[in-house]
Amino acid sequence: MIFDKVKKLVVVLGDADEISPPVFGGGDMVIGKVVLELMAETRVESVKLHAEGLARVHWTESRSAGSSTAYTQNYSDVVQYLNHRETLLQTDNGAPTVLQAGRHEFPFSFQLPETLVTSFEGKHGSVRYWIKAKLHRPWSTVKKAKKEFTVIEPIDINTPDLLAPQAGTKEKTARAWYCNLGQVSLSVKIDRKGYIPGEVIPIFAEVDNCTSRVVMPKAALLQTQKFIARGTVKQKKAVVATLAGDSVAAGKRELWHGRALKIPPLGPSITQCRIIRVEYALKVCVDIPGTSKLLLELPLVIGTIPLHPFGSRTSSVSSQYSVNLEWMRMSIPEQPEPPPDYSSVVSAEEEHNMSPPLHEDFEGTREGPFYAYIQEFRNRPPPLYSEIDPNPPADMRPRCMTC
Repeated sequence: MIFDKVKKLVVVLGDADEISPPVFGGGDMVIGKVVLELMAETRVESVKLHAEGLARVHWTESRSAGSSTAYTQNYSDVVQYLNHRETLLQTDNGAPTVLQAGRHEFPFSFQLPETLVTSFEGKHGSVRYWIKAKLHRPWSTVKKAKKEFTVIEPIDINTPDLLAPQAGTKEKTARAWYCNLGQVSLSVKIDRKGYIPGEVIPIFAEVDNCTSRVVMPKAALLQTQKFIARGTVKQKKAVVATLAGDSVAAGKRELWHGRALKIPPLGPSITQCRIIRVEYALKVCVDIPGTSKLLLELPLVIGTIPLHPFGSRTSSVSSQYSVNLEWMRMSIPEQPEPPPDYSSVVSAEEEHNMSPPLHEDFEGTREGPFYAYIQEFRNRPPPLYSEIDPNPPADMRPRCMTC
C-alpha cells in the first residue's frame, strides 16, 4: 500500500467560516485560496487552478421506425460562460519543488465575465460554476479538489417594461355535445410585469357567467423550463402557487378586487441563455362543467432587485390613463393588510433616538425605507370649503340671510 503524504487539498472561497455557499454576480472578483496539508516532505511539480462555468442540456427520446424497429435519439448541447486557468505553483525550469510537512496556502483571484447566466438545476439541464485545483507530483496520480459556487445575475424590476401593467380579455362559448350552454368572458389585470419572490400579486379580474351552469375561477403561478438542443425544445411546466376563487352562479358576475397570490421562494427568470430558459406566467382559468376550461395567461418576470418604494407611482403615468374605466372601481384590495404593531417597527433604542429604521419587511409584501410608508400623510389636503364659519367670533351677531 502506497503511503499518501497529502492529508488535505481544498479550495476555499472568501471566509472559510461561512456555512452557506458563496454567491457571485457578473463582473465580481473571486478571491480565495488553495489549502494543501502534507504529512511529510513532498516533491510537487505544480499546483494549478481551473475555473469553469457551463450550461448543459441533455435528454433522450425514443423513436419508432416501424413495427419492430425502435431507436433512441439523443439531444445535448453545451454553452461555456467561464474558462479561467492559473498556475499557483511551478518552477521556471519545471523541476519539482520540495514542500515541507504542514499547511501550505496558495492564494488566487480573478474577475468573472460581465455577462453570465444564473445558476440553475433542472430535469434536463443545468447551469453550474466551479473551481478545480490540481496537485501534480512526480510518479503519482493527480490529486484534485473541487469547489462549486453560485452565480445570480441581477434582474431589476424597476424598468419601464417590467413596471408596465399587464391585462387581457378572453371569451368562450361553452358547448356540451350539441347544446349551446352560453358564453363565459374573463378579464384580468395586474399592476406590473416584474415581481420578486415573497411579493404578493394583486389580481383584478371579472368573470361574467352567461351560461346555465355554475363556473369556478382559479389562478396559478406557472413556471416553464425550456431546454433547447439541435433545434428541438423540451419543456417542463410546474405550478408553483395557486389561488381558488368563489363559484359563480349561472347568469351572475364575479369581481376580484385585488385577490392576493403570494410568490413562493423561486429562482429568477432566465432569458439570456441560448439553450436554457426559465419563464413565468400568471394563469387564470374558469372551470366550466362539461366542457373545456377558459384560460388566460399573462407573462411575468421574476427578478432579484425589489421594487423601489416610489417606483410604482412614477413608473408609467401614461398607462394609468389607458386603462378601461371598469378597472377604476377595482383599485382597492378586498382584504387590506392591517398595519404592523409599533413595537415591531420601532425598537426601544430607535424610539429613544427618534430615528426611523432603514428597512422593514411586512411579511414579505413590501420593501423599502420606513419613511416611504408615511410619505402620503405629510401633506394633508385642505379642509372642505364651507360658507358658514364653524367657529364664529363670540361678539359677532349672525347676519340675517333674508335682508
